[in-house]
Amino acid sequence: MTANSTAGSLEEQFVELNGRVTSCRRCPRLVAWREEVARVKRRAFRDQVYWGKPVPGFGDVHARVMIIGLAPGAHGGNRTGRMFTGDDSGNFLFRALHRVGFANQPVAISRDDGLQLKDLYIGALCRCAPPDNKPTPTEIANCRPYLIEEFEAIKPQGIVCLGKMAYDEALRHLVKSRSGVKLPQFGHGVLIPGDISTPWVIASYHPSRQNTQTGRLTTEMFDRIWELALKQMG
Repeated sequence: MTANSTAGSLEEQFVELNGRVTSCRRCPRLVAWREEVARVKRRAFRDQVYWGKPVPGFGDVHARVMIIGLAPGAHGGNRTGRMFTGDDSGNFLFRALHRVGFANQPVAISRDDGLQLKDLYIGALCRCAPPDNKPTPTEIANCRPYLIEEFEAIKPQGIVCLGKMAYDEALRHLVKSRSGVKLPQFGHGVLIPGDISTPWVIASYHPSRQNTQTGRLTTEMFDRIWELALKQMG
């Protein structure tokens, strides 16, 4: 098989996967919530048509780095149809990614805004916006096969986990070959080096509005995460 046919098949694999993601109705609570939010809307976006469906992963399917977030925002990804797009968390994230070269622009407004990621792919534990940003363990388990399928297709060199839930999920389900080895608890800037068979893992506070506006996560702190990722990439 040629390199071009291999690349083409990977692209096709993600088109098929994303189709399954966006048509998923495994979690009745999340289906009801995401559709209610899309119907009622926020006043600032009342003239817009909300996506109101599960949000697929986004980015470079040949990436060396994979981000794992929590879930789409009710009026962010659930409105725009793209991860971290159209809300404060995304604004903070993409400005940082642009500063280090992972993104071609610092803003993410809509799916057709021209944003492109280089060497980076964004996935999430849960593909539907959950009430209060809190998916249940069952809902995360229902969504887990999509994340694992993305991870196994991309085979990233490293993972950046945004938040404790993403960090715990990555260690439990994506780097299982480390079982039996005592790993550090979640903390901002924690690094687990990779080896020949497993990716490195970096933990970061989630760029949520609560974290960034209270100063728990500053611009300088977040920039250091991406500088650390670049260093691991070599």
